[in-house]
Amino acid sequence: MKTNSKAKLLRIFVGETDKHGHVGLYEKIVVEARQNNLAGATVYKGIMGFGSNSRIHTAKVLRISEDLPLVIEIVDSEEKINSFIPVVEKIFEESNAGGLITIEAAEIIKYTSTK
Repeated sequence: MKTNSKAKLLRIFVGETDKHGHVGLYEKIVVEARQNNLAGATVYKGIMGFGSNSRIHTAKVLRISEDLPLVIEIVDSEEKINSFIPVVEKIFEESNAGGLITIEAAEIIKYTSTK
């Protein structure tokens, strides 16, 4: 990906316990992103949140981490992100899991590799 270029940021919100078969939903999405040659993906674990069912998920000491929120972020060109969205939608359909997909403009300032 070019440095100082326009890009898109894809955010995918899922639950920690969401599965695609026997694999975590977040793991399935990251592996698919890699197989689709996207620039990279990062999964963040939230300490508290709620979704469409309004049930609060928290990592408080008295409540052992119950289905904490995860956010997968992927930045790449608009074309590559747009072509990956149907892949994510299919994964959601196959897993029968809920989630949220958002997209926003991003600007790549610097992108380097250790290769």
